[in-house]
Amino acid sequence: MRVKIHHEGTEILIVGGLVLAALNVPLWLWLHDDLVMIPMVVTAASIVFYLLVVNFFRSPRRKFTGDVVNAVVASADGKVVALEKVYEPEVLKCEAIQLSVFMSPTNVHANWFPVDGKVIYTAHHSGRFQAAWLPKSSTENERSTVVIETPAGQRVLMRQIAGAMARRIVTYAQPGTEANIEDHMGFIKFGSRVDLYLPIGTEIFVKLDDRTTGGVSLVGRLRPDLDPQIKA
Repeated sequence: MRVKIHHEGTEILIVGGLVLAALNVPLWLWLHDDLVMIPMVVTAASIVFYLLVVNFFRSPRRKFTGDVVNAVVASADGKVVALEKVYEPEVLKCEAIQLSVFMSPTNVHANWFPVDGKVIYTAHHSGRFQAAWLPKSSTENERSTVVIETPAGQRVLMRQIAGAMARRIVTYAQPGTEANIEDHMGFIKFGSRVDLYLPIGTEIFVKLDDRTTGGVSLVGRLRPDLDPQIKA
């Protein structure tokens, strides 16, 4: 099966391949006889490392097959590490259901839109690079915030959070962008987390420690009829 590579990894893979080649070729040219184990070990380690990076930047083609009406779909591959009612102070300024998914280095790191609608707000915040599974990473780490307004008028906030290894968050969404659950809204490089803030009343179909598949797993369903902001 052919592995499709996300375009965010193209430059890294090319440069990384050249660097590893520059490291390995001289070893094979200069070390012989009783030292041949050195280039063998270095080459084997280089191949394993390169394949891990290729695996990180894989970009599988996915399609959501469920009912899209009011659907909330996982924005990332990974494990649910937070699921609770919180107050969101940055944009929503109200109580919401926080659903957080932590992505390990072995997960696909593309991020999908969680709901259909239109992007109405984006912002990037500089910050720290502590472990992404820590609760305080949501407010202290490097992060990007995107708010989507659904066709029913509800607002869903999605936050990309850098982790201890991540050093770059890529956000494609901009105000006015049409959001579709089958489209990528961004990418986080090398370990990270995605938080969703959903309206109170949203039906939740996952629990802590559940595994999600971005663009595929139905994690919730919005209930506009139970949203006090919509009724108002």
